[in-house]
Parts: sequence; structure tokens; C-alpha cells
Amino acid sequence: MVDVGALRPMTVLVNAGNGAAGPTFDALAEELAKRGSPLRFVRMHHDPDGSFPNGIPNPLLPENQPASAAAVVAAGADFGVAWDGDFDRCFLFDNEGRFVPGEYVVGLLAEVFLAKEPGATIVHDPRVVWNTEAVVGAAGGRAQASRTGHAFLKQALRETGAVYGGEMSAHHYFRNFMACDSGMIPWLLVAELMGRSGRSLSDLVAAMRARFPSSGEINFVVPDSAEALAQVEAALASGAEVVDRLDGLSLSFADWRLNLRASNTEPLLRLNIETRGDVAALDARVAQVSGLIGGRRVH
Repeated sequence: MVDVGALRPMTVLVNAGNGAAGPTFDALAEELAKRGSPLRFVRMHHDPDGSFPNGIPNPLLPENQPASAAAVVAAGADFGVAWDGDFDRCFLFDNEGRFVPGEYVVGLLAEVFLAKEPGATIVHDPRVVWNTEAVVGAAGGRAQASRTGHAFLKQALRETGAVYGGEMSAHHYFRNFMACDSGMIPWLLVAELMGRSGRSLSDLVAAMRARFPSSGEINFVVPDSAEALAQVEAALASGAEVVDRLDGLSLSFADWRLNLRASNTEPLLRLNIETRGDVAALDARVAQVSGLIGGRRVH
């Protein structure tokens, strides 16, 4: 999956969160070293421990991110990786300790694969799409939306022959990994991209952040998800350029876009909003749509 020869000397902070990632990571690190990899690793919370002495490993939660971010900076690392407990997801931190939102990681991995396989299909979830579509289009690939969830992404990869599929929730799927997701392959490919480009992770992501800022996933507890969706549609759909119901409700306007959907796994309504380069408008749209949804906002 990775061209070890393209890797350059880098320090990588890895946080297994006392979950299951540690032993698998060690096996990969040993094999990388045998193949001449110049990567150096700083391990954190590495040993599996079911009592989770450092908290439940879910790096997607904002309150869980500062520990990894601070460790990246303290180690002078080129980037950081943190896994959830069963390490089917991995989360990245740039060289300045900033968390890299999942939709930008999808863009990075799309860039990697389209360099390897020009014209390939890239599958993505429909929550935040503009950056992925822009990256794939610029590289001459084909972007294909799929419903959110591993069953749907895997099916889409198999039906389309896509080389890669990514979700903003940090699940990444690979045709050459039986169309399954992996929490180890993504960070290795990002290291390869950094080695080939000679650019830092913060630099690679900066233009994406600026061009397509997004809200991150905002969750609401509401009495009736269908009613809340209907309220948003009634208020906004008539002015939208595109109304899409592939997964919940997606409304696209000239300069902003929303996706609102009921979670597949939790009793929550999930909102994502993105704009074309306008952070102030992003905040205003989040406030507007949140008011239409009502309910109680949670992580």
C-alpha cells in the first residue's frame, strides 16, 4: 500500500489511547525499519489496558484532542496520529498540533491515490463534499457520493471499482484491502505524500481549510428527527440550487451547503455545514440552521 522509498526522515507522535492499536503498530514499525524506513516514532499511551487509565480513546471528541496536540508539539513531531479503541479509525494532528478534520484527510488520500492511478474513482460520504470534489476534479478523477456508514461505503467501492473511499468520521476504505477500512493505512499514505511533496502537513491542509471551511459535525437531541428535518427543508429548500436526499437532507446554495441526517448508530440528528471560503458566513449559517432544528445541542 505504501512506497517506503518515498518516505523521508520524520518524527511521528502515535497515541494508541491504551486501546488495541499498539501491538499492530509495533509490528508495522518493525517491518518498516527492516525495509529502510527513516520514520522515527514517539509512542504515547501505547500499552493496551481495558481500564483505559487515560480516558476512553475517541479522538473525535474535542476534549480528547489537546493531549495528543500538546504531545506533538512537545516532541517536535512532523505530525501526530491518534486511534480509537479498535483502531479502525485514525485521526491526524499537524506539525503545529492542530487537529486535521476528517474531510481534509479524505482530500489528502484522494490526492495520493489519483497520483498513483490517474482517473480513478474516489468514493466519499455526503456530509462535507466540496473539498473532496475539488481535489478529485483537479486531479482528473471521478468523485462518487455514497450513503454514510461502512456497509454503504464498502458496497460503493465494490460496485464502482473505486480505489479509495473516505468518510469525514475517519473511516477510510481501500480497494486493495478488500474494500475494508483500516486505521493504519491512512497515516502511512499521508507520510508518503509528505515525503513526495516535501511539504508539512499543516501546509498541505492550509489551502483546503481556507478554501472550504466547515463546521465539523454538530449533534442535536430532538424529540422527532423527521419533524426537525422537515422544518429545515420547509424553511430553506426553495432557495437551494440542489436538493439531495441520498442520506438525510443536503441543500446546496451558491456559497454554502448543509447536510442534516439522523445518525445510523445513535439517537441524534447530525448537522454539517460548509462554505466557500467564508468563515463568518459559516458561523451565521450554523446559528441559523441550529435555530430551525431546535432541540439540545451535544457533542
